[in-house]
Amino acid sequence: MNTISRRTFVRSSALAAAACAAPSLALTQPKPASGAASPVRLGIATYTFRNFTRAKMVPWVKQLNVASLNCKDILDHLPMDPTAEAAALADYKSNAIELHAAGTVYFPKDEDDDIRSKFEYAQRAGIKVIVAGDPAPATLPRIEKFVKQYDIRFAIHNHGPEDKIYHSPLDVLKIVGSMDPRMGCCIDVGHCVRAGTDVVEAIHTVGPRLFNMHIKDLASFTEKESQVAVGQGKMPIREIFQALIQTNYPGWVDLEYEINGDDPLPGVTQSFAYMRGVLAGLGYDPRLTS
Repeated sequence: MNTISRRTFVRSSALAAAACAAPSLALTQPKPASGAASPVRLGIATYTFRNFTRAKMVPWVKQLNVASLNCKDILDHLPMDPTAEAAALADYKSNAIELHAAGTVYFPKDEDDDIRSKFEYAQRAGIKVIVAGDPAPATLPRIEKFVKQYDIRFAIHNHGPEDKIYHSPLDVLKIVGSMDPRMGCCIDVGHCVRAGTDVVEAIHTVGPRLFNMHIKDLASFTEKESQVAVGQGKMPIREIFQALIQTNYPGWVDLEYEINGDDPLPGVTQSFAYMRGVLAGLGYDPRLTS
């Protein structure tokens, strides 16, 4: 198992300390009692480790003290094939890792059999949220039928200015707002801000239709390739966490680290240290979740 270098550990500790001490973390509302369980639950999207198999990824996840994943059908993370999926599920269970979402999952066909297979995939894994990429609006009524049948929430992932339909979560909401309440959004904060949408306002607007969140940081809100470790860019992490708390968001905040694919662990470690530091600065114990 790869271990975190002393340099990375020291840097991560410094990031956490800075997050806790930064004046910008002062709240305009009373803090909870110090050490209270955090209502913000941190997970990770396994796309972060897209270049690594499950055997490599699982020890890293445990090393990061992450206990819940948004799993994708990439390499052997969570294969669509039922037999291979069962092997992955057994592996996660034996390592005390749970799965809270599947995705991103794509729905290219407006056909019952294809859509049903994706819902059965999630059902076999005990997953209650499917994070969906770019489903055609004409397909959504058929998908809604399966949402009702399987009681699995359907969270459409916004993909920024390049997306033909779902630039921001507000575009998702316009289409699913009158549908079953289990039809909703996965807010990708990076793509959201690049679409010119205030991510904090979007969280409040989407409200109960927010089922999953992909967290990341950007050095520039206009440049897709400017991603950095969380805490090193311009993303308003504290305000995002506050908005999630204020709206009683029940889901997970999944780190989706899309850079340094061949060596993601240092940046991932720094990102979690910073986010946990922010939560500690808000008066919560990030090791405990409510």
